[in-house]
Amino acid sequence: MFSDRVARAAVRYVGPGVDAVGPIGNNKVVKIDGRPAAAARRARATPPATPVKAATATKATVVSAAPGVPGPAAGRVARALLDGGPQTAAALAARLGLTGTAVRRHLDALQSAGQVHASDRAPYGPDATAPRRRGRPARYYALTDAGRETFGQAYADLAVQALRFLARSGGEDAVDEFARAHAADLETRHRDVTRAADPTAALAAALRDDGYAATVVPGALGEQLCQHHCPVSHVAAEFPQLCEAETEAFSRLLGTHVTRLATLAAGDGVCTTLVPPSSGPHRTNVPRKDT
Repeated sequence: MFSDRVARAAVRYVGPGVDAVGPIGNNKVVKIDGRPAAAARRARATPPATPVKAATATKATVVSAAPGVPGPAAGRVARALLDGGPQTAAALAARLGLTGTAVRRHLDALQSAGQVHASDRAPYGPDATAPRRRGRPARYYALTDAGRETFGQAYADLAVQALRFLARSGGEDAVDEFARAHAADLETRHRDVTRAADPTAALAAALRDDGYAATVVPGALGEQLCQHHCPVSHVAAEFPQLCEAETEAFSRLLGTHVTRLATLAAGDGVCTTLVPPSSGPHRTNVPRKDT
């Protein structure tokens, strides 16, 4: 995962002076069946008192989309918002094959849990600037920081601590240098983007592999590269140099000057980068760094 790489890179970059730590990982292990063989045989010999409820509980555990989400069906709605960004209830219903009533019920549960918030306008894309229609406006739903965190942000706390130490020991210049080095690693891993017929779409696909849930939204002023999830958004909230260096890396990979319009780290509902239109698939406005 991307956040794993950031944490390991941050600790390596800090170098000596940081005490060694033990292995870090997901320690929330679920034991499926840890009973001794005799106990298992006795359990099989005695049928459960309420077999239907037991089967339902087992199914719910299997299909739950993320820990902390209020129910598996609500988890599907939350996952759709993670993958597709802010959407209306009608759009979610069409995407998931559910009724509008069912989707609104799940959205209400997610809002009550503090994992979703609603707005009268889309935060990005053509719908954000479209004139308001008469009648009751459609509500756009988006994940909150708490909602995104249910999908996991491993190693982020370690990355924050390492970067704080780096800032104290080496100053802001050291943090800037680390951010640029991390962005250079992104360029190296995704250098094939420059040879793609559609570089923006190729970059979005590469970012999805990194856990960003990225999409491309066409618009009048160009394409919007939207990242609906950032595995280390609260790290970037404290150290915006990561966002700035990433934007510069996008410019070099796409060969054109791009503009960051919004970020999850700043409290927006999505990270949005405007990519201006180009006459051809290969842009040369911005020189690439040799990596």
